[in-house]
Amino acid sequence: MPLPFLTADRAFEAADELALPFDDRDRWRRPYRPGPWRVAASALVLLLASYVLFAAVIIALTGSRSDAGVILGIAVAVILCALRLLRMGVWVSARGLRRVRFLFTRTVPWDRVAAVRTVQQPVRWLGLPRTVQGQALLLVRKDRAPEDVAALLTTHDIDFLARASSFDRAADSVEVWSDEYRRS
Repeated sequence: MPLPFLTADRAFEAADELALPFDDRDRWRRPYRPGPWRVAASALVLLLASYVLFAAVIIALTGSRSDAGVILGIAVAVILCALRLLRMGVWVSARGLRRVRFLFTRTVPWDRVAAVRTVQQPVRWLGLPRTVQGQALLLVRKDRAPEDVAALLTTHDIDFLARASSFDRAADSVEVWSDEYRRS
């Protein structure tokens, strides 16, 4: 039985003529992959959700349906938290720069961005109050004071902990996209 999807000499279909995903300038995209720590944390939260779903099934079979519905609602909330954890980060499109956090999202249009630059400074370790020396990608806005800058990415956040080369690539690509979109 031939398996054409596993062979290297297969004929490429019409997919070669399709536009690549990064050709759509209006689509929001993240300039880096989520780090292994973020993926591991989301996987553990999803594992917890599977146990809660299993508990909802057991309660539905043995107890009242209203109690099972409450537990099912908790499981759905836990799953949504895991998905939001994976979605967090910096996103870029032709419309602006978007920073997605756990509870809120802020979008800054390119006409309000003065500069995006990488600096060496004390940064928070995993978002905790403890600071260590590292690099940060800063967003300087036109409508705010020059001292009021926001750190978009740091070398010690959950996506780039112990992955300095990944931080450098992500910071460089955000800076390049910032220069390109602010000029166009």
